[in-house]
Amino acid sequence: MTIARRALLASAAASATMGTGLGGLPWRSARAQAANTIRIGVLADMSGMYRDVTGPTSVACTRLAAQEFAGRGFNVDVVFADNQNRADIGVNITRQWFDQAGVDAVVDIGASSVALAVNEVVREKNKVMLNTSSATSDLTGRACTPNTVHWTYDTYMLANSVGGATVRAGGDTWFFITADYAFGHALERDTGNFVRQAGGRILGSVRTPFPGTTDFSSFLLQAQATGAKVIGLANAGTDTTNCVKQAAEFGLTRRGVRLATLLMFLTEVRSLGLRTAQGLICTESFYWDLNDRTRAFTQRARTLVPEANGIASTHAGAYAASLHYLKAAAQMGVAAAKASGAEAVARMKALPTEDDAFGAGSIRPDGRKLHPAYLFEVKRPDESRGAWDLYKVLQTTPPEQAFRPMADGGCALARS
Repeated sequence: MTIARRALLASAAASATMGTGLGGLPWRSARAQAANTIRIGVLADMSGMYRDVTGPTSVACTRLAAQEFAGRGFNVDVVFADNQNRADIGVNITRQWFDQAGVDAVVDIGASSVALAVNEVVREKNKVMLNTSSATSDLTGRACTPNTVHWTYDTYMLANSVGGATVRAGGDTWFFITADYAFGHALERDTGNFVRQAGGRILGSVRTPFPGTTDFSSFLLQAQATGAKVIGLANAGTDTTNCVKQAAEFGLTRRGVRLATLLMFLTEVRSLGLRTAQGLICTESFYWDLNDRTRAFTQRARTLVPEANGIASTHAGAYAASLHYLKAAAQMGVAAAKASGAEAVARMKALPTEDDAFGAGSIRPDGRKLHPAYLFEVKRPDESRGAWDLYKVLQTTPPEQAFRPMADGGCALARS
């Protein structure tokens, strides 16, 4: 496909121009030393609705991991391409990377529909997939493979934290506005399960075309007409921010309707502004101001990221997952890591995880990375001390409770 080929060539050109090989080697020299080079491809939305929560900042954070791994006896190259939130383009880029560009691992991935498709290519080619932004919990369930690690968050974690907390606070009747693709379906499914388990009821749902929906007024009015106390937004990116803005314009929250933003990121809160977003709750696994280590990581990332861009959990995930993969490659040897992605992932699972973004953790046999989940409330304008001081912690869910029990996911690796 022409678009995918342009994206691949752009990524290679960017790698050559920016000197992503740790020794500052140009692209041709890096190819000559391919046997001693680990090449990571950042597959992300570089131009669409998820650009701010993946995109260039994920590339920068992956490069930070590569820089911090300098001097370990091998080179690291980072290339990138725009998947345009389309599974066919993502698959085409990934195949070209593996077959022609010597890429060993893909990171970020983006839309869940892209991730599920790329997941199969990675298994077929025996490479490594470091999923750090796709949400579907099926990647560690029915679609699990020995080649994939799922970092950062998933639909089960989000549903567990936000759904349960909202019902306990009195929001016991729900209506879902759901992005009509794999991510939205999984998030509605998982949240609905938690709502019902907590004694709540689902009064209805509507699926909105993805991508391309910008006017959510009819869907919001449909939700209001049911009398639901909670409108669950099973979407992300600009879909979520548009829903929140339009709900405010209609005065839904002033009439007592709660918005459950099931997936919302720091960058989106900043875009909405505190006057609009104050009081919303959301779940993330990273926030820059959690502790000294998260602040230190954010300060380092700032050297590669423009001040206008926030560091979201997805970006921190790209850094941490890439760093852990490089640790595994160093321990087992570059040749062995390049020869078998499944063996590289097995080594990642055997090693405890440790980084400034997420702290100490582990990776389960099904590929699920374990760390705490934090339920945040967006601050009021008078509570904020600066441009990115946006959250206050409501509760922390420990790693062993934050994610779906491994036995419940249906992953064959959990039984091996």
